[in-house]
Amino acid sequence: MEKTPSFIALILASASCCIGASAASTQKSMQPEIVVAMGKAADWQLAAEIKPKQSPTDWINGAFYTGLMATAETSPSPRFREALIKIGETNQWKIGRRTYHADDHCVAQAYLELYLSDKNPKQHADWIKTTRERFDYILKNPKTADTLAFDKKRRGNGDRWSWCDSLFMAPPAWIRLWKATGDQRYLDFMLSEWQATSDFLYDKDDHLFFRDSTFFPPRLESNGKKIFWSRGNGWVLAGLARVMQYLPKDHPARPRFEKQFREMSAKIITCQQPDGFWRASLLDPEKYPNKESSGTGFFVYGLAWGINNGLLDAATYKPAVLKGWAALMSCQQADGKITGVQQVGSSPTAHADNNSEPYGVGAFLLAGSEVYKLVGNK
Repeated sequence: MEKTPSFIALILASASCCIGASAASTQKSMQPEIVVAMGKAADWQLAAEIKPKQSPTDWINGAFYTGLMATAETSPSPRFREALIKIGETNQWKIGRRTYHADDHCVAQAYLELYLSDKNPKQHADWIKTTRERFDYILKNPKTADTLAFDKKRRGNGDRWSWCDSLFMAPPAWIRLWKATGDQRYLDFMLSEWQATSDFLYDKDDHLFFRDSTFFPPRLESNGKKIFWSRGNGWVLAGLARVMQYLPKDHPARPRFEKQFREMSAKIITCQQPDGFWRASLLDPEKYPNKESSGTGFFVYGLAWGINNGLLDAATYKPAVLKGWAALMSCQQADGKITGVQQVGSSPTAHADNNSEPYGVGAFLLAGSEVYKLVGNK
C-alpha cells in the first residue's frame, strides 16, 4: 500500500512521542538515585568532625545547612529535618559573632526555612529571635556610608557586601526574614545592598562577577583574560535563585534580578567543559585542570532552578544541567563523601582531587534537590 504524506507524518509523530515518553520515563527513574545520593552525602557530612577552625555557625557550615534543608524537603526520611533542628538547638539558634559580616548571616537561612516550613511557626519564635535582633541592630546602625573597595589591610571589609560570595550568604537570609515577619524593612535593605554590590562588582560586558575589587583589571589571568572565579560566580547564581524564590513576581525589583540571572546563565553555560565540570577559573580553565565540584554544584543548582521556575529555556540549559549533575555524581565516593571541592579561598587555585568541605556538600545537595524536580517534570 502506498503511504500518503499525511500517513508518514502521523507515523513519525507517533515515533517521536514514544521516544520523548521513553526519555522522560528514563529521566524520572533518576529520582530515586538522586535521593539516595543526597542522603549518603548528607549523612557523611553530618558524621564528619568539624575542623577546629570551623564554628558550627560560620558560613562553611551554614552553606551545608542550606543543602541539608533541601535534602529534608526532597527525601521522605524525617532524619534530615530532625538533624537540622538538633543543630539549631545546639547552636541555641545563634548566628555568627560578627555583627555586619555576611558570612555570619548565612546560617540564618536554615533557621528561617525551618520556621517558614513549620506547621506552627509561632511556637518556635526562638528559632529566628537572634537573627531578628541582629538584623534590627544593623537597620538602626547601617554601614551604608562605607566604601565597597576591598582592602585586606583595612578593617571593616565585611561591614558591607563587598565580595561576591556575600550575595549567597546574607541576602537570602534577609528576604526570608521579611517573609517570616512581614517587616518590609528587611526586604528593602536587601534590595538596596544587593544593587550596590552588583553595580560595583558585576561586569556588564562579560556578565560575570569579580570576586572583589582587588580582581579588577589590570589584574588578569596568565592567558590575558579577566579573573572570574568559578565558585564566586556560583555563589552569586545560587544567591539570585534563593532571593527570587521569595521575591514576588510583581515586585518592581523582580525584572532586574531576572535579567541578571539570565545574563549570567547564558555566559556560564559557555564556560562548562566537555566533561561537565566548570574549572576554578571560568575564562582560563587550562590553568586549573582539576575537576572542581563546588562551583559546579552551585551552577547546576542555579541553572536547574531557573528551568524549573520558567526563567531558562529547557532545550538550551537542560543538557548542561544533566551533564553537570553526572559530573557531580562522579565526585561521590561509596561512603557518600563529595570530593573535588576547592578549599576555602577567594580566587581560582589548584586543589587536591580528594578534598571535601561542608559548603561543597551543601552545593551538591542543593543541586540534587533541583535536578530531582527537573527530571520529574513532564
